[in-house]
Order: sequence, then structure tokens, then C-alpha cells
Amino acid sequence: MVETVAPFKEVIDEIKENGAEAVKFCYQCGKCDTVCPWNKVRRFSMRKLIREAAFGLIEIETEEIWRCTTCGKCPQKCPRDVKQINNMIALRKLATGYGVFPAAVKPVRTASAGLTAEGNPFGGERSKRAEWAEGLAVKTFTEGMEVLYFPGCYLSYDPRLKKVAVSTAKILKKAGVDFGILGSKENCCGESIRKTGNEALFKRLARENIKTFIDKGVKKILVSSPHCYHTFKNEYPEFNVNFEIVHISQYLFELINEGRLQISKDYVKKVIYHDPCYLGRHNGIYDEPRGVLNKIPGLELMEMSESRQESLCCGMGGGRIWMETPKSERFSNLRLEEAIGVGAEVLVTSCPYCITNFEDSRLVLNCEEVIQVKDITEILEEVI
Repeated sequence: MVETVAPFKEVIDEIKENGAEAVKFCYQCGKCDTVCPWNKVRRFSMRKLIREAAFGLIEIETEEIWRCTTCGKCPQKCPRDVKQINNMIALRKLATGYGVFPAAVKPVRTASAGLTAEGNPFGGERSKRAEWAEGLAVKTFTEGMEVLYFPGCYLSYDPRLKKVAVSTAKILKKAGVDFGILGSKENCCGESIRKTGNEALFKRLARENIKTFIDKGVKKILVSSPHCYHTFKNEYPEFNVNFEIVHISQYLFELINEGRLQISKDYVKKVIYHDPCYLGRHNGIYDEPRGVLNKIPGLELMEMSESRQESLCCGMGGGRIWMETPKSERFSNLRLEEAIGVGAEVLVTSCPYCITNFEDSRLVLNCEEVIQVKDITEILEEVI
């Protein structure tokens, strides 16, 4: 016997109010499920979630609505423009509004508290945001400088990623770039917390950043994180502002081509490049990072079986960076295993979330001696 379930009108209205209007376009073809990275490690159905949302039958108490890493693979295949990412964020807004967080998602509350109090998800002291730059003679940004360098939260506070900020500053200085940083005036860009449905906190962080940028006379912003890039470029214009946003991989390519950076050493290693979702699929930046690596003598550049627009997500987007993922369900493990399988000595990427996750996978898979994980700036710093 089939049980007939009447749609919950109140829930449907609430889902629509939160921005998941497009669920009704879905005709259940299932293309989203065939490309979703979760189905490489466990069973997960975006198609089912969209169906349940359309009928107002969604369960906000479970972890399912929090799984989407917003990698962008399903929207690029969807024949009906169902806007899966927007729908998942809308359902999370619903859950956040009711204060419903399953166990694996509870760390999001800690991240929110840190963002509210100190402008970063770690709750690190705001006054220490520029400590990574000590001894490098990095200036505070003033109006008229060529570029504002915005390292972002991970590069400012995470011990592993501070090294990337240091490499970046050294490269910029070597190229004679007139740049500055905001230090304690820098806030999280707000990208990840918005993906968890906390729109109010995103708006607060964004408005504070925008006010600082305008007050300081910022025109061009150089970022290390694809998540900052995406938000500043595609989401801050919602506040009627437009700054020129450049990702470090683009900028390095430009500096080399203009002759402002000279590569003077060889890097004789097999390197495999991983396309971060928010740099590649969401923003179409594929060629510049490869262009930089291809200019380094001795470097043998290899490709993943799933690369460019088909790249496999590391698993940390959509606020998953703060959620708990069992070791057996990490996409980054699959990525690292493939890199090792084809004989790569270094896995290179250009995203702090990816690096954090791959470094974690190196420990989990016990392969620290076999492969290194590096940001593109760390390699370039070694050869200039």
C-alpha cells in the first residue's frame, strides 16, 4: 500500500520565503545524483532532498541538508536550472532560524561565535590578525597603493597556512608590488557562514569589510582564497559596490608575463594540480595556475582524471570546513590516493580549504613521506 502524503503548505511557504523557489522546476531526472561527489563515499540523494522540499516534507533535524559542499557539479548538469545550491542554503536558513543543528554540524555555532566576536571562525584575537607578517616589513594599506592584499582567515591564523601568506608577501616584495594589508581591520569575507544559512552574520561581516575598503580608498583587492574571490567578486556587488578582485594565481601569471618576476631555479619534480571548486567551476580560473606552473623549468605537470570543470571537490565548501566528516567519507582521500597512484611527488592547489583538507588526508592515509601538499605560491617562492 502506498501512503499518500499531503504537501505541508506552511513548510512550502517557508522554504520559498528562504529562497528555494526553484525546487518546483525539478523533474527528477537524477543527473545531480550521478555527479555528486558524496556518492563516491556513501549514499546521498540531492534529487530526493529537492523532491521532499517541493512537498514541504523536508527533515531539518538530519545531517542531509548540510551535506552539500556547494561544489557546483550538479547545477552545471541540471537541465531545469533547479539552483540546488540556493535551495540547500534556503533549507539551512530554515534550520538555523529554528536553532536546529545535528551533532556533526554543531561546530558551526562555535565558528559563528568567533566570527561575531573577533571577525574570524577560530575566535583568534583580532589584534593578532597580522602576526603572520611580523619581520617581513609589510605595510598597512593606504590610499594610492597598487593593491590591497587580503590573506583571509586561514592564512592569518592557521599555522600551516601562515606559510602561504609569508610566501605571497615575499613574492610581492620581490616583484616590487606596492601593496599593503588591513591587519586587525580585516574581517572574514563571510562566504562560508552564508552557505550555512546565517545570512544576518554574512551581511554584518560584508558591510564592515565594505566600509573599511571604502574608507581606506581600496580599488584593487588581491586574495589568496577562492572563497574570498567568489564573495568579493560575485556577492559584494549586492551591496552596490564593485572592487577589482584578483586571485593570486592570476596575479602571479601576470607578474611573470610582464617580466616583474624572474624564475631563476629549476623545480625537478612531478607535480599534480587540483582545481578548487570556487576557483575553477564557480569562477572559470583554470589556465592561469597551470600557466604559472608550466613556466617553471624542470617541473612536470600532471593532471587528475577529474580536472577543470569536472574536478572532484575536496569536501570543505558550503561551510563543511567546520563540520565533522568521518575519515572514511572524505573526498580528499580519494584525490590524494589518485595523485600518489600516478606517481606525483607534490599535489599543488590554490585554496586554503583544499590545503587544510589534503594535509589532513596525508596524516590519515599515512603518506607524509610519499607526497607533499603545497600552495602554488610556495612553489614559486622556491624558484625566484
